[in-house]
Amino acid sequence: MQQFRVSLSVLTMGLMAAGLTAPAFAETLKKPALDQLAAAWQGGKTASSFNAFLTQAEKANPALKSAVAAYRKKATLAGDDLTNIGRLLGLYNRLHNQKAVIASLGAMVALPTARNVQIPPHENPAIIDFGKLVEKMSKNFGLAYRNVDNRIFEVSLKGKGTEEFGILTHSDVVPAVLSEWVLDDGTKLDPFTMQRVGDRLYGRGTIDDKGSIAAVLYAMKTVKESGIPIQRTMRLMIETTEETGGDAMEYYRGKTKLPEYNIVLDSGYPAVVAEKGAGSLSVFFPAEKTDGTLTAITDMGAAAAVNAISQTATATLKGGDLAAAQAKLEAAKAAFLQKYEPQGKFAIAVTRKSDNGDSIDIKVTGTSAHGSEPQNGVNPLPRLGLFLQESGIALADNQFLKAIKYIDALYGTGYLGEKMGVGYKDDFMGPLTFSPNLIRTGADGRLVMAVNTRMPRGRTPEELKAQVEAKINEWAAANKAKVEIKYDQGNWMARDPSGRWLATLLDIYGDTTGLEAKPVSAAGATTAKQMPNAISFGPGMPGKKYTGHNAKEYKEVPDLDADLQMFTEMLVRIGNLQQMQ
Repeated sequence: MQQFRVSLSVLTMGLMAAGLTAPAFAETLKKPALDQLAAAWQGGKTASSFNAFLTQAEKANPALKSAVAAYRKKATLAGDDLTNIGRLLGLYNRLHNQKAVIASLGAMVALPTARNVQIPPHENPAIIDFGKLVEKMSKNFGLAYRNVDNRIFEVSLKGKGTEEFGILTHSDVVPAVLSEWVLDDGTKLDPFTMQRVGDRLYGRGTIDDKGSIAAVLYAMKTVKESGIPIQRTMRLMIETTEETGGDAMEYYRGKTKLPEYNIVLDSGYPAVVAEKGAGSLSVFFPAEKTDGTLTAITDMGAAAAVNAISQTATATLKGGDLAAAQAKLEAAKAAFLQKYEPQGKFAIAVTRKSDNGDSIDIKVTGTSAHGSEPQNGVNPLPRLGLFLQESGIALADNQFLKAIKYIDALYGTGYLGEKMGVGYKDDFMGPLTFSPNLIRTGADGRLVMAVNTRMPRGRTPEELKAQVEAKINEWAAANKAKVEIKYDQGNWMARDPSGRWLATLLDIYGDTTGLEAKPVSAAGATTAKQMPNAISFGPGMPGKKYTGHNAKEYKEVPDLDADLQMFTEMLVRIGNLQQMQ
């Protein structure tokens, strides 16, 4: 997308050409008027300040004169004047700072803030460097900064009153599998080097959640520089362990009083007032030796994290008659693809290797997705397991064979808990999802098969755990499999969707995007559950696939623009609400 720039003459000429010399806007600026103002800036010269920007906007739309006059008199803004000035400031931020925001996002992506199992997150050099980057930006922007022991990085835009409003996001990311970061045209991407291709900003964390961090920091900067007074301090809290349990927020809660009202920039628009409970169900299979007379699965791998559906799943076969095994695999491919591709397209590659002993590698390539949205992916792991079983190869009975039989028996290619017999749904929050995502051999030699679970309202975690564990133990007994179960199930969250602050957020979203603005639920689980009166506001856009946790994660520039605009207006209007409820 081109940078939006304007000179007064370009703006006037652009509006006149469109028949919009002095348009009659409604009481407050809405999407059509905002789009017209933005379009008029293309190809021109950037306004040097917000005040100069207002001069140009006022020329284009005389109906803004009262709001502009009130702002320049430093009068207390209220009603439509407050809304219009906040909205114009958001548009100015989007047009004036887009390039700087993208550059800052690139610097954030370059810090590989995925969890390192060797050290605690608060000792991770990438996390520490991220805090230093935020500190530098905060000081340059005139904002207050506080580092809470490298667990939470706190940035505050100070208000005149004693109340605070919390804005929560996170700097940690899920791991990335480098081999999966390849575009359809063969372009190889580095997950930790942001690369722009068209309007997509590729990189780990661009949408989850570093894009939100860059956008809200520039929103705070822009409000600070505008001089618009806010009554309520806006406190940004950047968590460092959200992707792996949120223990940093628990630490912070013990050190700091939380704001009474909060939003989380880690889910979707318009406003998420209910979330499913996230869980991780791991089943461990002890290692079993085979004598080599039969072909055996000797290794399997899929997903770098349980809350991500990987793009690929792999298996290695050794022993027995590999030539015959390869022939059967190749012969079975076409019929297998024809049978299962109606559920989603995927590919199978079978490769004979001799560089590390004679072996066969099988790779199934599906479509990656966030673990909370299995309907948006094509999970390669259960398809790999099914292919190995249905190809007709006689496989040695070891931990890998037991694991793929377990996946087939209790999950199959579905993700609604239907094969296990535990499925249910809530009318607002949607269905239970059980997605078998991760398989790998641990340091102790055991094979772990992990499932990402998302539980809606209708059951308690204890009830669901009891049902699931009973089903797994029943399968294990019937199949003479020795297993260990570890199941951590979080609870669902539902907030009362009311209050002036929620109405304000919905108004901002609806008027900015022109889309329906109503409270919604989400499958993704955020740290909103750990905060009082917390709901989510962005960054995922309705109708678009959320690419967080995906291979080739990206943030679209137009969506980043929308974040910049809405976050800025949010700071102005929520910061000046007389009453939150």
